[in-house]
Amino acid sequence: MPYRAPAADYQFLLDHVVGFDKVAATERFAEATPDMVSAILDEAAKMSNEVLAPLNRNGDLHPAKLENGVVRTSPGFADGYKAIAEGGWIGMAASPEYGGMGLPFSIQNAVNEMMGGSCLALQLNPLMSQGQIEALEHHASDAIKDLYLPKLISGEWCGTMNLTEPQAGSDVGALKSKAEDNGDGTYAISGQKIYISWADNDFSENVCHLVLARLPDGVPGTKGISLFMVPKLIPDENGKPGVANSLKVVSLEHKMGLHGSPTAVMQYDGATGWLVGKPHGGMAAMFTMMNNARVGVGGQGVAVAEAAYQHALTYAQERKQGKAAEGETILGHADVRRMLAQMKADVFVARAIAAACAAAIDMQTATGAPEWTARAALLTPIAKAFGTDTGIEVAQQGIQVHGGMGFIEETGAAQYLRDVRVTAIYEGTNGIQAMDLVARKMMDGGEAAYALIDEIEAYAESCKATMPELAGPVFTAAETLRETTEWLVEQEMNDRFAGAVSYLRMFARVLGGYYHLCAANAAGLDSARGRLATIFIQRLLPEHGSLADQARQGADDLYALSEEDLVA
Repeated sequence: MPYRAPAADYQFLLDHVVGFDKVAATERFAEATPDMVSAILDEAAKMSNEVLAPLNRNGDLHPAKLENGVVRTSPGFADGYKAIAEGGWIGMAASPEYGGMGLPFSIQNAVNEMMGGSCLALQLNPLMSQGQIEALEHHASDAIKDLYLPKLISGEWCGTMNLTEPQAGSDVGALKSKAEDNGDGTYAISGQKIYISWADNDFSENVCHLVLARLPDGVPGTKGISLFMVPKLIPDENGKPGVANSLKVVSLEHKMGLHGSPTAVMQYDGATGWLVGKPHGGMAAMFTMMNNARVGVGGQGVAVAEAAYQHALTYAQERKQGKAAEGETILGHADVRRMLAQMKADVFVARAIAAACAAAIDMQTATGAPEWTARAALLTPIAKAFGTDTGIEVAQQGIQVHGGMGFIEETGAAQYLRDVRVTAIYEGTNGIQAMDLVARKMMDGGEAAYALIDEIEAYAESCKATMPELAGPVFTAAETLRETTEWLVEQEMNDRFAGAVSYLRMFARVLGGYYHLCAANAAGLDSARGRLATIFIQRLLPEHGSLADQARQGADDLYALSEEDLVA
């Protein structure tokens, strides 16, 4: 089925739900007028629908391959990447000083989701470059910026991030890759990295790897790690790709999904690299890239959820089976309609959370105000975890709508689930995101969380006169979230961790009620958005209560189980 990029949904969110008017009112982003934003969204939707969406199945059926040390990408991916690069979509939020558009991150987030919904395997490539661009803008020397940023922004060169090693996994501080000073401003990088997305391709002039490694005087753990730019081809004196560096793609992983995206094992054998940021300051620089990527990955989850929902809806509109209560297709069956309604309601929530996070990042960039920094930090793990959880849940529900045909690969329904499953794992597993929320993001004693809860309650209170049936439950849910947060910040860390996943999902449920209430208030209760808000608030928001109970359980019962208990 043809994919329809949700440009209109994003326009509505920006105009009525997530406060993008505040972003456009800043001096930094004054050029992001409604007309400009609308034109950009429409153009990105057109490219996603017409150029990228037809490539999605190719990537699944004809995976990237490693042949004689060269990565061969899926049919049509080179042309698709060319369209992305030539359209300027990689450098939307990048600095104009180096050829970027300087647009709000909110717009980049929207466009990335549309590209991801059309072809996630290919969209992962520019997402990696965008994260690298931001890391270099914040941490690299002027010389590195001048050489690499224009090439990355134009799409002539691609960027990657190299963190994970076989023995370390998510424990980045356990890495063994080493860097030795060559005495000429460069370093010799040696080590092996795994799970490197788009580590190579056959359509860009160069591939630029940001690699974490330890200098000889680096202390153990994350505090002793440095970050290096290690290009595939070493630029010559004119900035052109020159001799091959001492690195190689060892192998490509055989994956559950995302077959069109080459995920590699990389080997560095004294490869030439340049320090990015300060010695032993690699994690600070890499976290800039990772935080960008975490919001982007959350958007990838939303992207696949949207595509899977559209696929299931089309099938339900066409499939005739049994005697439906309404119409002739299975869309008339109550349970099918329940599944589709809840899928659509949750896609809206996940998209709204990501958009609100992006808007907070823009306000942080434009104003430097600490309250926006705190809001962006608070929403990032929620956007990543709930966005990707929603992608998985909606994709599997889409298979259910198809019935037996969903289990048959030819229908395409299963690809969405296979492709999106990894998003809950990479850029920090969703469990890590939840632990980050209840630990690092609560170091302020819950101040940022309480500020957002105050906002939700004030808005719900303002809507009680006109929409009491929706506003009342949202206010009550926000109060339960406040009480749970108060309990949480008083607990030992391991007790917080035991309930972290439940707490994050509870927070997302309450945010969902808030954003659906905003939508219903803007569009009217007797509108499609108003009716969808009713579905969410009546059917899904009540989950917040049981999630609160789970979040407050602590860890004692988990550790009361012995290993033998788990084996028995």
